[in-house]
Amino acid sequence: MRSGKTAVLVVFVLQGFIFGSWVPRVPALAGQVRAEVGTLGLALLGGSVGLILAAPLAGRLCARYGARLVVLGSALFSIAVLPVLALTANPVQLGLVLLWLGASVGTMDVSMNIAGVTVVRQTGRPLMPVFHSGFSFGGMFGAAGAALAAAHGWAPLEHFSLVAALTMLVTLAVVRRVPNEPVLAKRGSQRRTRRRGSLAGRPVLWLLGAVVLCSAVAEGASADWSALFAVDERGISEGAAAIVYATFSVAMAVTRLLGERAERRFGPDRLLVAGALTAGGGLLIAVSVPAAWASYLGFGLAGAGLAYAFPVALGLAGSVGRRADGSGGERELAFVTAIAYSGFMLGPPLIGAIAQVSNLAVALGVAGVIAALMAPAALAAAWARRRESDPDRASAGTVPSSRSTVPARH
Repeated sequence: MRSGKTAVLVVFVLQGFIFGSWVPRVPALAGQVRAEVGTLGLALLGGSVGLILAAPLAGRLCARYGARLVVLGSALFSIAVLPVLALTANPVQLGLVLLWLGASVGTMDVSMNIAGVTVVRQTGRPLMPVFHSGFSFGGMFGAAGAALAAAHGWAPLEHFSLVAALTMLVTLAVVRRVPNEPVLAKRGSQRRTRRRGSLAGRPVLWLLGAVVLCSAVAEGASADWSALFAVDERGISEGAAAIVYATFSVAMAVTRLLGERAERRFGPDRLLVAGALTAGGGLLIAVSVPAAWASYLGFGLAGAGLAYAFPVALGLAGSVGRRADGSGGERELAFVTAIAYSGFMLGPPLIGAIAQVSNLAVALGVAGVIAALMAPAALAAAWARRRESDPDRASAGTVPSSRSTVPARH
């Protein structure tokens, strides 16, 4: 079991490393394709579209072929597209290549989360936050490497080729230890499969989707606008403002690293509610207290509060799709992931539009309210999970336990 846990953690780190390697080089890519800000925004939208389109397909592929093969294929596609990204010559090419990259990264994201759920089931340990901490730390390593490459004048092609070579070697070394769920040939009864067939008709999935949607909007707002807010609204220097975002990122990564112990102690539902209130309160502190220290404190609290939303909600999505043989959850997890990606796509433009008609403090305050809305969504999702597993008991008004930290065995 330990080798499977380590392999999945490494895959999460690799995906974060890939993401963190190319995003900081966007200014260099924009200069390379001679794109204005508006045109660049449209090109970058290609990546988000690829993510959303790929997620449902990734769930079906994992159900049919197993997560290990899909992790391998999507990782290799992601690695292959990096040098191609560096060769784009105009905004249209950049958008199309980012569509490819978004699709491959989205497929990798779904498959590695499914593999993570498998490890949780095999070990009985709530490890999803720990796995997601790997993505956070991988993103930091990638960003540090991107900054170093830019400082030494490396062109994107040189930088991305090195990243591709390193990640390919590590991927090939660990992928054989990524665990697989039983695939379609080992499914349970046809009656149960048909009952699980209509994902859109299951309220619990939409409610878990609401949790990750709110989280994605708040996280995107913090990532994209925190530094600009610190400079424009609080008069902080650009160098110090970069530390505001770093505080958000480090708080999220460290909090996720402590997630197993926290989920065992408090349960997933309480963790989601507490995280929502912490994140919402942090953003409101940042925008309502006109002092530089409040920006660091507020965005640090936001990072800590948002840390558990994705790993815990995706773990719960996998658990509600569990079949009688102990496998399953691939399509449910992919469904919720697709909703989350729409939040990342729509969130930053929404915050920008609100800031345009008011100011950035008001816009980030709205993001704080959206983050706090994760709390009622999480409570409603807990009720819906209990209703699905035991409708008679739920209709009698039984309050669902929030201390279950691993998927229940059917």
